[in-house]
Amino acid sequence: MRWLFALFETLIFIGSAPLLAGWIKWVKCRLQNRKAPSVLQPYRNLFKLFTKTPVVAEQASWLFLAAPYVICASMILSAAIVPFIAAHLPTAEVADLIVLVGFFALGRFFLALAGMDLGTAFGGMGSSREMTISALAEPAMLMAVFTLAMSASTTNLSNVTDYVLNSGLVLRPSFIFALGGMLLVTIAENGRIPVDNPATHLELTMIHEAMILEYSGKYLAFIEWASQIRLMLYGVVICNVFLPWGIADELTLPALKYSALAIAGKLMVLGILLPVCETAFAKMRVFRIQEFLGFAYLLSLLGMLSHIILEVDK
Repeated sequence: MRWLFALFETLIFIGSAPLLAGWIKWVKCRLQNRKAPSVLQPYRNLFKLFTKTPVVAEQASWLFLAAPYVICASMILSAAIVPFIAAHLPTAEVADLIVLVGFFALGRFFLALAGMDLGTAFGGMGSSREMTISALAEPAMLMAVFTLAMSASTTNLSNVTDYVLNSGLVLRPSFIFALGGMLLVTIAENGRIPVDNPATHLELTMIHEAMILEYSGKYLAFIEWASQIRLMLYGVVICNVFLPWGIADELTLPALKYSALAIAGKLMVLGILLPVCETAFAKMRVFRIQEFLGFAYLLSLLGMLSHIILEVDK
């Protein structure tokens, strides 16, 4: 029964990821006084791409064709191990935060290889920028992960959630700094303003879009879907690891209903805060991204140091 519910929860997770992307787009259009599309528009876009016949370049290798499936599969596996509606499911027990970071790196690695496969100038430029950003973002994310692991004495996501819930509402400087670093990493890893603009096709500023210019049809649909799942993954990790109140501890109908409403509300709030930040700030120059991610690493490092100082004082 627990395995069946874990499968059902994963399907809900990947199925609702386009809805979160649609909600963010709707809020952003409203903030900019533009006519907003329906929150269901990402589903229509995916359906349209899946029904189109893909066009593949003659020099494309097997890697170019396999990359979308690997990228999407890595995001689906990540969704399976992250506590979404209920904690302590079998899929969450077999993996931890380090594995989650590894799945993110696997998808990014194949995306960068696919961008360079055809030998186009834009693909190579986008892949180079993507790997540069990941080299700066991964240490900040790992430092935030280690802060959580040192506090809860485990890297298991469900156990970290339990630790925060059992400790009650406590002001932890280490968690606040780690949360700040994680928020900045989320913006960078998902290609959001001010690091990247997901709606641009201006050649000199593209990062993520430059790597997928040659994709079309179902291949592009898998990559777009994987990007939406990745955005939701970061949102769920922030909501259910740093702010886990409301998540179901047992598989009962009242607890699951309350948990679903709680995670939906928290994601809606994040879906408002992200467009507000994107509207308030302009895209920064590529060479200033290292300062942005360096600050994220500094916040995560301060989180770990503050935890160590508190432990020494005890």
